[in-house]
Amino acid sequence: MNYLKILTNGIVKENPTFVLLLGMCPTLATTTSAINGLSMGLATMFVLICSNLVISLIKNLTPDMVRIPVFIVVIASFVTILQMIMQAFVPTIYATLGLYIPLIVVNCIILGRAEAFACSHGPVESLFDGLGMGLGFSIALTLLGAVREILGAGSIFGIVLLPETSNMLLFILPPGAFITLGYLIAIVNRFKKA
Repeated sequence: MNYLKILTNGIVKENPTFVLLLGMCPTLATTTSAINGLSMGLATMFVLICSNLVISLIKNLTPDMVRIPVFIVVIASFVTILQMIMQAFVPTIYATLGLYIPLIVVNCIILGRAEAFACSHGPVESLFDGLGMGLGFSIALTLLGAVREILGAGSIFGIVLLPETSNMLLFILPPGAFITLGYLIAIVNRFKKA
């Protein structure tokens, strides 16, 4: 199997945010800055990679009638590990992302990849699928957060780029998330057609 194709599939062809429009709750809520978008993307990528790998390894041991509950338990286990690591090592980012970290358990990207890919492919392919989808999600959230931060606060990753008089507060607020996401999806669709 072509691992590069699996990896790039989640970044370009089936990008969870710009193409499949999955995981919109954390996408819109946590991307008020580039660092928040990157942090949420990396957290989700960690859970995606680990859960895809484990689900692929236990797929033959799991009866069909309890498949989804088993997937949820596996995903919840990795989210709990992630929460503990973030609380210990990056408490400010954990406090900023707040409720959206535990909600990774029910993120449709993770459960969807477990159901669509990990339970029918081998561990190595599933690992690459988790990595590709996670990278695609991280890139999308970081890009969305960066655009919102530049337009709304005049900075990127906390580095001031524009004078305070040019800031447009709308882009830091919830409507700015919808506006920015709409324009980014339109740009991605335009490049896909070209």
